[in-house]
Amino acid sequence: MSALQQYLVLFALLIGAIGLTLSLYAFARALGRTREEAGKNVPATSGRLSVEPAWVRYHAHYLGYALLFLAFDMEMAYMYPWAVVFKEEGLVALLDMGVFLAILFLGLLYGWSQGALRRH
Repeated sequence: MSALQQYLVLFALLIGAIGLTLSLYAFARALGRTREEAGKNVPATSGRLSVEPAWVRYHAHYLGYALLFLAFDMEMAYMYPWAVVFKEEGLVALLDMGVFLAILFLGLLYGWSQGALRRH
């Protein structure tokens, strides 16, 4: 298959995906007409109306949890492709991942020392 044919297949798949998305959206809009009701736009918690506004502020100590989550989430995002090429690269890849994990571990130790893992 030539490069032009591959691009034509890709373009056809793109057009098909866009067409399917738009047709499903139109189908859902046609079947699922909603009525405007006063209670639908009010924030509710567990079936009861909320006494607080919808835009509440979160305490700053949740920032530590969020940063640690992002750090270890990115670790997994980098470890999957690393596992694919590990056999080809060998010891160099192992050392690179060791340095990467050491840096993440230092971040975990810093978060622990600052009390990011303590329950409040």
